Amino acid sequence: MKEYNVAIVGATGLVGNTFIQILEEVDFKIKSIRFFASKRSAGKVLYFKKQPIVVEELNENSFDGMDLALFSAGGAVSLKYAPIAVSKGCRVIDNSSAWREDPSIPLIVPEVNFRDYSMNRLIANPNCSTIQSVLPLKALDDAFGLNRIIYSTYQAVSGSGQKGKDDLIRTLNGEEPKFYPYNISKTCIPEIDVFLDNGYTKEEMKMIHETQKILHRPDLKVTATCVRVPVLNAHGVSVFCETKKKASLEEVRSVLEKFENIVVLDDGKNHRYPTSIVANGTDQVYVGRIRQDLSNEYGICFYCTADNIRKGAAANAVQIALKLAQSDEM
Repeated sequence: MKEYNVAIVGATGLVGNTFIQILEEVDFKIKSIRFFASKRSAGKVLYFKKQPIVVEELNENSFDGMDLALFSAGGAVSLKYAPIAVSKGCRVIDNSSAWREDPSIPLIVPEVNFRDYSMNRLIANPNCSTIQSVLPLKALDDAFGLNRIIYSTYQAVSGSGQKGKDDLIRTLNGEEPKFYPYNISKTCIPEIDVFLDNGYTKEEMKMIHETQKILHRPDLKVTATCVRVPVLNAHGVSVFCETKKKASLEEVRSVLEKFENIVVLDDGKNHRYPTSIVANGTDQVYVGRIRQDLSNEYGICFYCTADNIRKGAAANAVQIALKLAQSDEM
Protein backbone atom coordinates (compact mmCIF):
# COMPACT_ATOMS: atom_id res chain seq x y z
CA MET A 1 0.00 0.00 0.00
CA LYS A 2 1.21 3.47 -0.86
CA GLU A 3 2.40 5.79 1.91
CA TYR A 4 0.62 9.11 2.39
CA ASN A 5 1.37 12.58 3.66
CA VAL A 6 -1.40 13.38 6.14
CA ALA A 7 -2.62 16.67 7.60
CA ILE A 8 -4.94 16.89 10.62
CA VAL A 9 -6.80 20.19 10.84
CA GLY A 10 -8.11 20.93 14.32
CA ALA A 11 -5.59 18.55 15.83
CA THR A 12 -5.87 19.92 19.37
CA GLY A 13 -9.64 19.39 19.60
CA LEU A 14 -11.53 16.36 20.89
CA VAL A 15 -12.08 14.80 17.45
CA GLY A 16 -8.64 15.91 16.24
CA ASN A 17 -6.99 14.07 19.11
CA THR A 18 -9.07 11.01 18.29
CA PHE A 19 -7.96 11.17 14.62
CA ILE A 20 -4.41 10.86 15.93
CA GLN A 21 -5.29 7.97 18.25
CA ILE A 22 -7.08 5.97 15.56
CA LEU A 23 -4.35 6.52 12.97
CA GLU A 24 -1.97 4.99 15.51
CA GLU A 25 -4.23 1.94 15.81
CA VAL A 26 -4.97 1.12 12.16
CA ASP A 27 -2.82 -0.04 9.26
CA PHE A 28 -2.83 3.19 7.29
CA LYS A 29 0.55 3.84 5.73
CA ILE A 30 1.79 7.30 6.73
CA LYS A 31 4.87 8.84 5.19
CA SER A 32 4.55 12.08 7.15
CA ILE A 33 1.96 13.68 9.40
CA ARG A 34 1.42 17.35 10.28
CA PHE A 35 -0.92 18.90 12.84
CA PHE A 36 -2.69 22.21 12.24
CA ALA A 37 -4.85 24.42 14.45
CA SER A 38 -5.60 28.07 15.17
CA LYS A 39 -2.98 30.65 16.00
CA ARG A 40 -3.89 30.25 19.66
CA SER A 41 -2.97 26.55 19.64
CA ALA A 42 0.08 26.80 17.38
CA GLY A 43 3.27 25.77 19.15
CA LYS A 44 1.67 23.09 21.29
CA VAL A 45 3.33 19.70 21.14
CA LEU A 46 1.30 16.58 20.36
CA TYR A 47 2.56 13.03 19.89
CA PHE A 48 2.14 10.52 17.10
CA LYS A 49 3.50 7.05 17.84
CA LYS A 50 5.50 8.58 20.69
CA GLN A 51 7.17 11.12 18.40
CA PRO A 52 6.66 14.82 19.33
CA ILE A 53 5.09 16.99 16.64
CA VAL A 54 4.65 20.75 16.96
CA VAL A 55 1.19 22.06 16.06
CA GLU A 56 1.34 24.60 13.22
CA GLU A 57 -0.96 27.53 12.53
CA LEU A 58 -3.23 26.74 9.61
CA ASN A 59 -2.67 28.83 6.48
CA GLU A 60 -3.16 28.66 2.73
CA ASN A 61 0.16 26.84 2.21
CA SER A 62 -0.49 24.13 4.79
CA PHE A 63 -1.59 21.56 2.21
CA ASP A 64 1.37 21.75 -0.16
CA GLY A 65 2.48 18.17 -0.76
CA MET A 66 -0.32 16.66 1.35
CA ASP A 67 -2.27 13.62 0.13
CA LEU A 68 -4.98 13.51 2.81
CA ALA A 69 -6.44 16.11 5.16
CA LEU A 70 -8.77 15.19 8.00
CA PHE A 71 -10.72 18.28 9.09
CA SER A 72 -12.45 18.85 12.42
CA ALA A 73 -12.10 22.56 13.10
CA GLY A 74 -15.63 23.87 12.53
CA GLY A 75 -17.64 24.86 9.50
CA ALA A 76 -16.06 28.26 8.87
CA VAL A 77 -12.56 26.75 8.69
CA SER A 78 -13.77 23.97 6.40
CA LEU A 79 -15.54 26.36 4.05
CA LYS A 80 -12.38 28.42 3.67
CA TYR A 81 -9.63 25.81 3.66
CA ALA A 82 -11.12 22.59 2.29
CA PRO A 83 -11.35 24.00 -1.28
CA ILE A 84 -7.75 25.22 -0.98
CA ALA A 85 -6.62 21.74 0.03
CA VAL A 86 -8.57 20.15 -2.81
CA SER A 87 -7.06 22.61 -5.31
CA LYS A 88 -3.62 21.33 -4.33
CA GLY A 89 -4.52 17.72 -5.03
CA CYS A 90 -5.29 16.77 -1.44
CA ARG A 91 -8.16 14.44 -0.52
CA VAL A 92 -10.27 16.07 2.21
CA ILE A 93 -12.56 14.29 4.66
CA ASP A 94 -14.44 16.95 6.59
CA ASN A 95 -16.12 16.36 9.93
CA SER A 96 -18.00 19.68 10.11
CA SER A 97 -21.54 20.32 8.87
CA ALA A 98 -20.29 22.72 6.18
CA TRP A 99 -20.69 20.41 3.18
CA ARG A 100 -23.10 17.71 4.33
CA GLU A 101 -26.21 19.00 2.58
CA ASP A 102 -24.42 20.14 -0.58
CA PRO A 103 -25.81 17.81 -3.28
CA SER A 104 -22.46 17.84 -5.10
CA ILE A 105 -20.50 16.60 -2.06
CA PRO A 106 -20.68 12.91 -1.08
CA LEU A 107 -21.79 12.20 2.49
CA ILE A 108 -20.27 8.87 3.42
CA VAL A 109 -20.71 6.10 5.96
CA PRO A 110 -18.38 3.37 4.62
CA GLU A 111 -20.60 0.39 5.49
CA VAL A 112 -23.60 2.04 3.83
CA ASN A 113 -22.66 4.11 0.76
CA PHE A 114 -18.90 4.15 0.24
CA ARG A 115 -19.17 4.16 -3.57
CA ASP A 116 -20.91 7.55 -3.45
CA TYR A 117 -17.53 9.24 -3.26
CA SER A 118 -17.22 9.00 -7.08
CA MET A 119 -13.63 10.27 -7.13
CA ASN A 120 -14.70 13.56 -5.51
CA ARG A 121 -11.68 15.05 -3.70
CA LEU A 122 -13.92 16.38 -0.92
CA ILE A 123 -15.97 14.03 1.26
CA ALA A 124 -18.27 15.01 4.12
CA ASN A 125 -18.47 13.03 7.35
CA PRO A 126 -22.08 12.85 8.60
CA ASN A 127 -23.50 13.91 11.95
CA CYS A 128 -22.59 11.55 14.78
CA SER A 129 -26.16 10.45 15.55
CA THR A 130 -26.90 9.94 11.87
CA ILE A 131 -23.88 7.69 11.39
CA GLN A 132 -24.88 5.21 14.07
CA SER A 133 -28.52 5.20 12.99
CA VAL A 134 -28.06 4.59 9.27
CA LEU A 135 -26.21 1.30 9.71
CA PRO A 136 -29.25 -0.58 11.06
CA LEU A 137 -31.61 1.47 8.88
CA LYS A 138 -29.67 0.58 5.72
CA ALA A 139 -29.90 -3.10 6.65
CA LEU A 140 -33.65 -2.83 7.18
CA ASP A 141 -34.26 -0.71 4.09
CA ASP A 142 -32.42 -3.19 1.87
CA ALA A 143 -34.34 -6.13 3.31
CA PHE A 144 -37.84 -4.78 3.88
CA GLY A 145 -38.02 -1.21 2.56
CA LEU A 146 -38.70 1.79 4.77
CA ASN A 147 -41.60 4.25 4.68
CA ARG A 148 -40.99 6.30 7.79
CA ILE A 149 -38.47 6.93 10.60
CA ILE A 150 -38.90 8.62 13.97
CA TYR A 151 -35.73 9.44 15.92
CA SER A 152 -35.36 10.32 19.60
CA THR A 153 -31.73 10.86 20.56
CA TYR A 154 -29.92 10.72 23.88
CA GLN A 155 -26.71 12.54 23.06
CA ALA A 156 -23.66 12.63 25.33
CA VAL A 157 -21.99 15.90 26.27
CA SER A 158 -18.85 15.04 24.30
CA GLY A 159 -20.96 15.81 21.23
CA SER A 160 -20.48 19.46 22.24
CA GLY A 161 -16.71 19.01 22.38
CA GLN A 162 -14.50 19.61 25.38
CA LYS A 163 -16.71 22.51 26.56
CA GLY A 164 -19.61 20.11 26.97
CA LYS A 165 -17.56 17.60 28.94
CA ASP A 166 -16.19 20.38 31.13
CA ASP A 167 -19.71 21.65 31.88
CA LEU A 168 -20.91 18.22 33.00
CA ILE A 169 -17.89 17.77 35.28
CA ARG A 170 -18.24 21.34 36.56
CA THR A 171 -21.90 20.94 37.47
CA LEU A 172 -21.37 17.48 38.98
CA ASN A 173 -18.95 19.24 41.33
CA GLY A 174 -21.66 21.68 42.39
CA GLU A 175 -20.60 24.63 40.25
CA GLU A 176 -22.87 26.66 37.98
CA PRO A 177 -23.09 25.82 34.25
CA LYS A 178 -21.04 27.97 31.90
CA PHE A 179 -21.82 26.32 28.56
CA TYR A 180 -25.29 24.74 28.58
CA PRO A 181 -28.39 26.83 29.39
CA TYR A 182 -29.27 24.48 32.28
CA ASN A 183 -27.38 22.31 34.75
CA ILE A 184 -26.68 19.26 32.59
CA SER A 185 -25.84 17.14 35.64
CA LYS A 186 -29.46 17.41 36.83
CA THR A 187 -31.53 17.38 33.64
CA CYS A 188 -31.77 16.35 30.02
CA ILE A 189 -31.80 19.32 27.64
CA PRO A 190 -33.98 19.07 24.48
CA GLU A 191 -31.86 21.61 22.61
CA ILE A 192 -28.91 20.71 20.40
CA ASP A 193 -27.65 23.42 18.05
CA VAL A 194 -29.86 26.43 17.28
CA PHE A 195 -33.63 26.53 16.94
CA LEU A 196 -35.01 27.13 13.46
CA ASP A 197 -38.21 28.85 12.35
CA ASN A 198 -40.00 25.51 11.94
CA GLY A 199 -39.53 24.67 15.64
CA TYR A 200 -36.90 22.03 15.01
CA THR A 201 -33.28 22.47 15.98
CA LYS A 202 -30.52 22.44 13.40
CA GLU A 203 -29.32 19.10 14.80
CA GLU A 204 -32.73 17.56 14.18
CA MET A 205 -32.86 18.83 10.61
CA LYS A 206 -29.33 17.50 10.02
CA MET A 207 -30.49 14.01 10.97
CA ILE A 208 -33.53 14.26 8.72
CA HIS A 209 -31.72 15.48 5.61
CA GLU A 210 -28.58 13.38 6.10
CA THR A 211 -30.57 10.16 6.51
CA GLN A 212 -32.41 10.82 3.25
CA LYS A 213 -29.17 11.65 1.44
CA ILE A 214 -27.11 8.70 2.71
CA LEU A 215 -29.86 6.14 2.06
CA HIS A 216 -30.65 7.70 -1.37
CA ARG A 217 -34.22 8.13 -0.19
CA PRO A 218 -35.32 11.76 -0.64
CA ASP A 219 -38.90 10.50 -0.36
CA LEU A 220 -38.33 8.90 3.06
CA LYS A 221 -40.42 10.42 5.84
CA VAL A 222 -38.11 11.26 8.76
CA THR A 223 -38.56 13.27 11.94
CA ALA A 224 -36.33 13.71 14.96
CA THR A 225 -36.13 15.03 18.51
CA CYS A 226 -32.55 15.50 19.76
CA VAL A 227 -31.79 15.65 23.46
CA ARG A 228 -28.55 16.24 25.38
CA VAL A 229 -28.17 13.91 28.37
CA PRO A 230 -25.76 13.86 31.36
CA VAL A 231 -23.47 11.17 29.94
CA LEU A 232 -19.83 11.89 29.10
CA ASN A 233 -19.52 9.89 25.89
CA ALA A 234 -21.42 7.61 23.48
CA HIS A 235 -24.82 8.56 22.10
CA GLY A 236 -28.04 6.58 22.24
CA VAL A 237 -30.79 6.76 19.63
CA SER A 238 -34.30 5.34 19.92
CA VAL A 239 -35.65 4.53 16.47
CA PHE A 240 -39.13 3.73 15.19
CA CYS A 241 -39.28 2.68 11.56
CA GLU A 242 -42.19 1.62 9.42
CA THR A 243 -41.31 -1.03 6.84
CA LYS A 244 -42.91 -1.61 3.45
CA LYS A 245 -42.99 -5.39 3.92
CA LYS A 246 -43.97 -7.14 7.12
CA ALA A 247 -40.96 -8.48 8.97
CA SER A 248 -40.79 -10.88 11.90
CA LEU A 249 -38.46 -10.09 14.78
CA GLU A 250 -36.40 -13.14 13.85
CA GLU A 251 -35.95 -11.77 10.33
CA VAL A 252 -35.05 -8.32 11.65
CA ARG A 253 -32.45 -9.70 14.06
CA SER A 254 -30.94 -11.90 11.35
CA VAL A 255 -30.59 -8.97 8.94
CA LEU A 256 -28.99 -6.76 11.58
CA GLU A 257 -26.59 -9.46 12.80
CA LYS A 258 -25.21 -9.92 9.30
CA PHE A 259 -24.53 -6.23 8.68
CA GLU A 260 -20.96 -4.95 8.91
CA ASN A 261 -20.01 -3.37 12.27
CA ILE A 262 -23.39 -3.94 13.91
CA VAL A 263 -23.43 -5.85 17.19
CA VAL A 264 -26.86 -7.05 18.29
CA LEU A 265 -27.41 -7.03 22.07
CA ASP A 266 -31.01 -8.01 22.56
CA ASP A 267 -31.67 -10.10 25.65
CA GLY A 268 -33.66 -7.91 28.01
CA LYS A 269 -34.31 -10.58 30.62
CA ASN A 270 -30.55 -10.79 31.20
CA HIS A 271 -30.02 -7.01 30.93
CA ARG A 272 -28.21 -7.31 27.60
CA TYR A 273 -28.96 -4.23 25.52
CA PRO A 274 -27.01 -1.29 24.12
CA THR A 275 -25.62 1.23 26.61
CA SER A 276 -23.16 4.08 26.41
CA ILE A 277 -20.87 2.05 28.69
CA VAL A 278 -20.76 -0.80 26.17
CA ALA A 279 -20.22 1.49 23.17
CA ASN A 280 -17.61 3.78 24.72
CA GLY A 281 -14.18 3.35 23.14
CA THR A 282 -15.36 1.11 20.30
CA ASP A 283 -16.02 1.51 16.57
CA GLN A 284 -19.16 -0.64 16.36
CA VAL A 285 -22.86 0.21 16.50
CA TYR A 286 -24.80 -1.71 19.15
CA VAL A 287 -28.46 -2.49 18.47
CA GLY A 288 -31.05 -3.92 20.84
CA ARG A 289 -34.49 -3.51 22.43
CA ILE A 290 -35.79 -4.81 19.10
CA ARG A 291 -39.58 -5.10 19.14
CA GLN A 292 -42.65 -4.76 17.00
CA ASP A 293 -44.57 -1.54 17.45
CA LEU A 294 -47.92 -2.22 19.13
CA SER A 295 -49.65 0.58 17.24
CA ASN A 296 -48.45 -0.28 13.72
CA GLU A 297 -48.22 -3.78 12.26
CA TYR A 298 -45.38 -2.63 9.98
CA GLY A 299 -43.55 -0.83 12.78
CA ILE A 300 -40.19 -1.89 14.23
CA CYS A 301 -38.64 -0.23 17.29
CA PHE A 302 -35.01 -0.50 18.39
CA TYR A 303 -32.35 1.33 20.38
CA CYS A 304 -28.76 1.82 19.27
CA THR A 305 -25.59 3.21 20.83
CA ALA A 306 -22.17 4.16 19.48
CA ASP A 307 -19.12 6.13 20.54
CA ASN A 308 -19.91 9.51 18.99
CA ILE A 309 -16.28 10.69 18.95
CA ARG A 310 -14.96 7.48 17.42
CA LYS A 311 -17.57 5.85 15.14
CA GLY A 312 -19.62 9.05 15.08
CA ALA A 313 -16.70 11.16 13.88
CA ALA A 314 -13.00 10.24 13.79
CA ALA A 315 -13.22 6.49 13.16
CA ASN A 316 -15.77 6.95 10.37
CA ALA A 317 -13.43 9.41 8.63
CA VAL A 318 -10.41 7.13 9.00
CA GLN A 319 -12.47 4.17 7.73
CA ILE A 320 -13.23 6.20 4.59
CA ALA A 321 -9.52 6.94 4.13
CA LEU A 322 -8.61 3.29 4.62
CA LYS A 323 -11.12 2.13 2.03
CA LEU A 324 -9.86 4.73 -0.45
CA ALA A 325 -6.27 3.62 0.13
CA GLN A 326 -7.16 -0.07 -0.17
CA SER A 327 -8.94 0.69 -3.45
CA ASP A 328 -5.90 2.72 -4.59
CA GLU A 329 -8.23 5.68 -5.04
CA MET A 330 -6.82 8.15 -2.52
